[in-house]
Amino acid sequence: METKRLIIVAVGGQGNLLASKVLGEAASRSNIPVRMSEIHGMAQRGGVVESAMIFGDAQSAIISDGEADILLGFEPLEALRALNRCNQNTVVITNTSPLPPFTAAIGKGVYPDLTTIKKLIAAKTGRLMTLDANALAKEAGNELSVNIVLLGALIKAGVLPVTAESVREAIAATTKKAFVETNIRAFELGYGAV
Repeated sequence: METKRLIIVAVGGQGNLLASKVLGEAASRSNIPVRMSEIHGMAQRGGVVESAMIFGDAQSAIISDGEADILLGFEPLEALRALNRCNQNTVVITNTSPLPPFTAAIGKGVYPDLTTIKKLIAAKTGRLMTLDANALAKEAGNELSVNIVLLGALIKAGVLPVTAESVREAIAATTKKAFVETNIRAFELGYGAV
């Protein structure tokens, strides 16, 4: 099996860690070796949260600069900030709904134009796919299911050795029972958006 290296970047509270857990469970259910590492940073204060996942044979869960096969961005500026982890073949899937940092919200900084962010990412990577995951999560019935919408898009992109069915099973097994139905809808909407 070909090794695939995935970086997931988000802002604290967007569900990055749950998305990693679901993907790890899906890989385990499919007997796919997976290694994971997480950086929580100042997540509780809206800071960056990053997960690194390697599917296939690997000695470590560290993904160095230029090594990511896939970058999944829960927030467009965070995807841009992680661009150094990508190369000219990297597939990038990112949410287009911005979550401006505190400095931009109080007028002490400027959030870049979304068109500029997309151009910068597209110029340095192999393929860029964008979607408004926030709108799809709302359509699914839970604005907090952005992470699951993005998992749907990731799986539909066909860049990981994980099947849609194994992710659906992992969602049912790892998310709170009250949210399983909504999360499955969110997954399907993300899957259909790519």
